Amino acid sequence: MSKQYFIEPDDVQASPWASEQFVQHLQQFLGPFLVVLDQLLDKRLVRTCVQTIVAVLEFRHRSNGLLLSELGAYLDRPAHAPAGTKRLSNLLRSPRWSSALIDHFLWQQAQGRLTELQQADEEALAIWDERVLEKPESLNLEGWCAVRSSKARRITRIKPGYYHPPAGRPICVPGMHWLALLLVGRQGPATRAAMQWWTTRGTFASHRRQEEGWLLGKCMHSWGRTVIHIFDRGFVGSPWLGECLDLRVRFIMRWVKHYVLQDTQGQTRKAWQITRGKRAFAQRQVWDARRQQWFQAGVVAVPVRHPDFRSTPLWLVVSRPGNGRPPWYLLTEDPIETEEQAWQVVFAYARRWQIEMTWRFDKTELAFESPRLWHWEPRLKLLLLASLAYAFLLSLLDESWEMLRQWLLRCWCHRTGKRCREAAAPLSRLRWALSRLWLEHAPAPLACHFARVSSSG
Repeated sequence: MSKQYFIEPDDVQASPWASEQFVQHLQQFLGPFLVVLDQLLDKRLVRTCVQTIVAVLEFRHRSNGLLLSELGAYLDRPAHAPAGTKRLSNLLRSPRWSSALIDHFLWQQAQGRLTELQQADEEALAIWDERVLEKPESLNLEGWCAVRSSKARRITRIKPGYYHPPAGRPICVPGMHWLALLLVGRQGPATRAAMQWWTTRGTFASHRRQEEGWLLGKCMHSWGRTVIHIFDRGFVGSPWLGECLDLRVRFIMRWVKHYVLQDTQGQTRKAWQITRGKRAFAQRQVWDARRQQWFQAGVVAVPVRHPDFRSTPLWLVVSRPGNGRPPWYLLTEDPIETEEQAWQVVFAYARRWQIEMTWRFDKTELAFESPRLWHWEPRLKLLLLASLAYAFLLSLLDESWEMLRQWLLRCWCHRTGKRCREAAAPLSRLRWALSRLWLEHAPAPLACHFARVSSSG
């Protein structure tokens, strides 16, 4: 988006005008998706779809954020909440459209972002990660399976000085498995490319490697070797490494230090043993965006091979942050011939923090674990509609929205803390401010903006 908006920092009187600008941007952002949806559904359901995304942004509640009865009160006046809930239910249960439409729209957004990065001669990174969607209080919803509870694992973690929680087998609860893919550059906001949920039981039963392999094949078909794929330790192992090598994927994989590799002499040793005693190429001051501080780190790279794929040369890049922090063992197929290339591998993997912020925002701000829909497909539709709300917030981080975004945060979600004011991606504040602005200065009528979009297609 190239248009720039200028507004005085403390001009509260401009709120109605600013509200219209954000609504128009939402109209442009969702335009391609609404045009397709308008060909399948009645215009009233198309308007309900957009109003649902607006309601998701306005209604901020960690436990009930995606409950139909709660969102229904935001689709219309509170006195007509049952009617709003019925309209939303009709939209989600309509057999004339599927969640694949939103999947395709998100993929096209990522494709456009990749084109922008290529035109700017900037390297593109595809960040992979997995989580689980937990619903411990639910038992009979369609597609539920047993997932290892990350919340229980966090709560029962040993906390020195307090207590020793009981040790034992992992705690499993009902839920779904969750796979996400983000497209990012070396800097700037991320773009959500894909969101998949899958289960191991019932009619929709699938397998982890089946879902991951399908998405990896889709990436290679659309992007080829123009993108570097970033994998965490959850993907480490001979099966997934073989999949990447067969498809000739450019990857950076965080290797487990106890997993074996072969050194230049052909000896099979653990990863930490291969680089033990090797001096770092050089020391460098690195900025830790998470902890907001500088620290000194070193890097070393050595050629290795995997015992199961001895014909393919690999490189092991080790980042040593010091100060008691564990090193990163990063495995890549790209040859590392200079110190700068080794640092680029480390900095590329550091961008993986973007997907950790995505999980946090989805589960806390957007309440992804709150839906109570019985059936599989309507549940996916609601979750993906919430994903569109998140993608819209990411679009507001564009440079063209800098002035209007700063005004919105200043007037509608003011914070005095330095950390809040200097955040590079203040998505929580941005959503809070936008929610208060639209609740106070809602365009009237809101739905008419989107009726023009769908009819113009």
